[in-house]
Amino acid sequence: MNVTPTPSSVFQLTNLISGKFDIAMTAIDNLIAYREGQGEEPVPGPDLIAFMGGDNGFLRLVAVPEVKSVGELKGKTVSVDARTTGYAFVLFEMLERGGLQLDRDYNVVRAGGVLQRFQALMEKKHAATLLLSPFELQAEAKGFNRLGNATDVLGHYQGLVGGARKSWADANRDAVIGFIRAFSQAVDWLYDPKNKDEAIAIFRKNLPNVPEQGANAAYGVLLAPSGGFQKKAQIDMEGVRTVLRLRSKYAEPKKTLSDPVKYYDESFYRAAMR
Repeated sequence: MNVTPTPSSVFQLTNLISGKFDIAMTAIDNLIAYREGQGEEPVPGPDLIAFMGGDNGFLRLVAVPEVKSVGELKGKTVSVDARTTGYAFVLFEMLERGGLQLDRDYNVVRAGGVLQRFQALMEKKHAATLLLSPFELQAEAKGFNRLGNATDVLGHYQGLVGGARKSWADANRDAVIGFIRAFSQAVDWLYDPKNKDEAIAIFRKNLPNVPEQGANAAYGVLLAPSGGFQKKAQIDMEGVRTVLRLRSKYAEPKKTLSDPVKYYDESFYRAAMR
């Protein structure tokens, strides 16, 4: 299996649609966006599906040290991966519930994936962004401020999922089922306390700039009993409904989206869990 780190949702989804990638670990919002013709790029993905869960997004609103509340972002610039996909709508909703209106009270710029946004935030190019764990821990260690967690504001939310083109998944059913089983077993292994030291060593091998204390903190967040990686790769359908409500509110062209089953083919998961 070849694994390609992707710098943005646009790069990831357009290459998934074109067939360069077979499977993507991506936000389910991205799959829905391109399936509904609402993606950042005008590339249709009519047969994109999710086939398993992954996490609740681990989304944290983090700001520069000078900004200590959502209200203090008024008149400032926040960054997103892409304004029409990814987690931008979560950011807009968190700011709205904090009293700030999109396109009136703050500016939005496109800054790429989480690594690019993290680096831009560290350089104070923007006042705030949504970070995915464990990046917020690194930011807080440098004096940056966490202004909120998405699930505390929104409730259930489905973040990463395993996604594919349904035509490819149907033609490679055994591979998809095997992927789900392997992912589920890997998460089980991570949650087993006896594997903690090895899990942290793997983490630091892939993120060598994170000190041991930071890696331990990340372990506690990513594998928390409540809110950590989704066990058995089980998708949160109520979380998908939250994604659809936000997309119905903020996406263009306007569509009312309400049926989470449309975007999730459960047959692969059921077969994998037998």
